Amino acid sequence: MPTSIKHPRRLMAILALVLLPIGAVAAMTNANQSDEARFCEIKATPGAGIVRLDALVQADKHVDGTYTFHVQKAGDGGSSTISQSGDFDATAGHAAVLSSVSLDAKGTGYKATLDVVIGDKRFSCTKQTGGT
Repeated sequence: MPTSIKHPRRLMAILALVLLPIGAVAAMTNANQSDEARFCEIKATPGAGIVRLDALVQADKHVDGTYTFHVQKAGDGGSSTISQSGDFDATAGHAAVLSSVSLDAKGTGYKATLDVVIGDKRFSCTKQTGGT
């Protein structure tokens, strides 16, 4: 042990006090991400020259709320912005399709954002390809 550290237990206690809040913040961040992943998903399904984007919500209990699905597309065929929103009612254990959008897949980039509000909680997820 280096001679400059005279009280290793004090050093460990100080490190624990410094690192504990950092670990707590990281745990809360991961908990929020897992909640969002559980409730909010954008599924991309490629097809014959198209890509279908499905806005999904999935819960382990019955929930209802509102959603906004916003898609920006840019590519060889031009650009467009699509916004859809409404109320939903999701059954426990089943993915509810809130909205679907089909885009030309050739030379197309998109950014899709799904915002879900359940009670007083807000969840958001994003899927992006290309340079939009």
